[in-house]
Amino acid sequence: MTTWTTASRISTAGVHLDGDLSLPEHPAGLVLFAHGSGSSRHSPRNRAVAEALNRHRLATLLVDLLTADEERVDLHTADLRFDVGLLADRLIGIIDWLREEPETAALPIGLFGASTGAAAALVAAADRPGQVHAV
Repeated sequence: MTTWTTASRISTAGVHLDGDLSLPEHPAGLVLFAHGSGSSRHSPRNRAVAEALNRHRLATLLVDLLTADEERVDLHTADLRFDVGLLADRLIGIIDWLREEPETAALPIGLFGASTGAAAALVAAADRPGQVHAV
């Protein structure tokens, strides 16, 4: 099975977030990763999980929920990684973005999160109940 990955720049909640969208042939759905505290789209663990999902015909979107500047600040304060409201707002914006992209518009969405990412995923799913099919 062929999977192609593309770097994506997502504008949401007044910021631009970087992500990696992987689409296998004929995807059955899409899993949006809601990273936990201190994690990123470059995490070897997150990438391994995404690759396993891709092998089972699930598209994946690994996206950094903080900008590069916010990450630098957060390294010292650890405030933003625990701001569930901020993370949830960004996930909601990413869900809306996915609905506008031709490759992903019709795919059922699941959210995969750990730690504060899981809390943000639950908030986002409650805000978009018709669009998020699993958390």
